[in-house]
Amino acid sequence: MSRLPLFYLIAATFCLLAGVCLGIGMGIAHDFQLAPVHAHLNLLGWTSLALMGLVFRAWPELCASVMPSVIQFCLMVGAALLFPAGIWLSITQGEPGLAIGASLAWLAGVGLFLARLLRLAFRPAPRRLPAFLPAE
Repeated sequence: MSRLPLFYLIAATFCLLAGVCLGIGMGIAHDFQLAPVHAHLNLLGWTSLALMGLVFRAWPELCASVMPSVIQFCLMVGAALLFPAGIWLSITQGEPGLAIGASLAWLAGVGLFLARLLRLAFRPAPRRLPAFLPAE
């Protein structure tokens, strides 16, 4: 079985840890200017990546093709890390470029995920032998 689901869950947990630390820091400082960064670390990073890992665990056939799996993982994890950084840059420096690029990478990863799900959903079902015939 592929370890891809586990890698998604590990990346998700790192994002959760970063989001929790940022949230605690904002609470201690009573400065919530970076709340969108905190929210996106938790939403894209923790929630979405963890769900991806669970989906890949539930349907291991999605991990059968190595190259699309690696490309999607890199797009999704990279975007989940870069998008909050881009939001931070946008808030603190007024520079939205990284947030825009990361959101487009996220969109590409989601599109690839949808294509892979559709391919799995509409592929021909394997033929099964009747129970009374021996398997060869």
